[in-house]
Amino acid sequence: MLLRVRDLIVSIIEFFHPMFRRWIPMQTFKYLACGGGNTVLGLKLFQVFYDHVIQANDVHVFWSFSLTARVATFFLTMCVTFPLGFLLSSYVVFPESTLRGRVQLFRYAVSTASFIVMGYLLTKFFAWATPFVSAPVANIFVNFVTAVVSYFTQKIYTFKSSADKVS
Repeated sequence: MLLRVRDLIVSIIEFFHPMFRRWIPMQTFKYLACGGGNTVLGLKLFQVFYDHVIQANDVHVFWSFSLTARVATFFLTMCVTFPLGFLLSSYVVFPESTLRGRVQLFRYAVSTASFIVMGYLLTKFFAWATPFVSAPVANIFVNFVTAVVSYFTQKIYTFKSSADKVS
C-alpha cells in the first residue's frame, strides 16, 4: 500500500513539474512539493490541536512539570509531521539513497532537531538585530534559509546515495 501511495504522489508531482521544468530540477521540485505539503499540514494541525485538543491550556505532564499550550501543541504536531516528512523524503524525494532505513531515520532526526534549533536561533537573532522588520517577514526569511539548508543536508547527508560520492 505504501508503494501505491508513493506512486500516486510521484505521479501528481510529475504531472505538475513540466510547468516548472525550465527553472526547477525534478528532485528539487519533489522536495518543494513534499516539504511544502508537510509544512502546510503542520500549520493546520497546529491550529486544530491548539484550539480543539489542547484547548489553549497548559498540559500537566507529571509532578510539577507542565508544558505550555504552544509547546505541547508543537510536540503533538511533530508526532504527525516528523514521520510523514521522513517517509516522503525517503520514498518520494530521495528514493535512490543507499543508506539503511534506520541510518536515514537517525540522520533525519538529528537534522530535524538541528533545524528546530537553527530556526529558534535565527528567529531570536532577527528579533534582536532587525527589530524594524515585522515578525512575519522575518519568519518567512527564517523558513526560507532553513528550507534551503535542509534540502542540501538531506541530499548530501541524510539520504546520501552512492552516486553522491565525490571521486
